[in-house]
Amino acid sequence: MASQGKTALHSQARYHRALENLYSGKIEIIKGYYSLTQANLPEYRNPPDKNNRVAVWKLEEKQTDVNIALHAYRDAIQARCDQIVIVSNDTDLSPALKMIREDLGSAIKIGIITPIRKTTMESKSRLASTSLAQYADWTRTYILDEELKSSQLPDKVATKKKPIIKPDYW
Repeated sequence: MASQGKTALHSQARYHRALENLYSGKIEIIKGYYSLTQANLPEYRNPPDKNNRVAVWKLEEKQTDVNIALHAYRDAIQARCDQIVIVSNDTDLSPALKMIREDLGSAIKIGIITPIRKTTMESKSRLASTSLAQYADWTRTYILDEELKSSQLPDKVATKKKPIIKPDYW
């Protein structure tokens, strides 16, 4: 997303509108926000030298994982679902899954899908988080390219106003 700048932000907003149009009343988009601050970080060197610093813009995603964790916990504790599926490799979600498991036991199923491509002889992927998997009833450590392709929104989503067009770079 960073390589497309403002275009990516507008594209994400269009994507959210498309989801809301296609799945009205069946989907809730949980958002965080981005924080942009100036920082003085060590310049990239090998070995690292903490004294050699450079001014940079630091872009950080904030509250997304916390919002997802809290919504998952609330949905579980209020019996709004039979199963929670987390599509993430973010270990910050582990405490919420632990609490769901401790408070509800086997009354709710937890599934973890790690959103990485399947490792092949030509490509190596990062490892799936074991701290998430330890609370899951089932896990899946990859997503196939065919699955990604079949789960895409259409290139054009009709709305009550102007249709939403999928950006070329997606």
